[in-house]
Amino acid sequence: QVQLEESGGGAVQAGESLGLSCVGSGVTLSNSGAMGWFRQGPGAGREFVAAIRWIGGSTHYADSVKGRFSISRDSRRNTVRLQMNDLRPEDSAVYYCVAGTGVILSAIRSTNAYRYWGQGTQVTVSS
Repeated sequence: QVQLEESGGGAVQAGESLGLSCVGSGVTLSNSGAMGWFRQGPGAGREFVAAIRWIGGSTHYADSVKGRFSISRDSRRNTVRLQMNDLRPEDSAVYYCVAGTGVILSAIRSTNAYRYWGQGTQVTVSS
């Protein structure tokens, strides 16, 4: 059984930082595998945030977070981390960890590319 367990959400003031972690179990990511993060704000759809290729470690970011967020992975621990700096109120959302075993580059920002989703962790940024 595949499980993605997120941790690290919370409430902060604008300009502060938070780190999210996700541990995956029961899934083996190969050459075309990727893990990442999506988010969903109130009344909105799920939005791509960042992703990282499991082999090679290439990273991809939404324009809205580029330069402020950083995604990294620990292959031995099957863990992906999202470091979020200079947080803004518009970053407030439920953040979901995702994993996919066959993610083509052109689809890396698509919800459909990821078969496995975590339960989500809330991030709230106040002004």
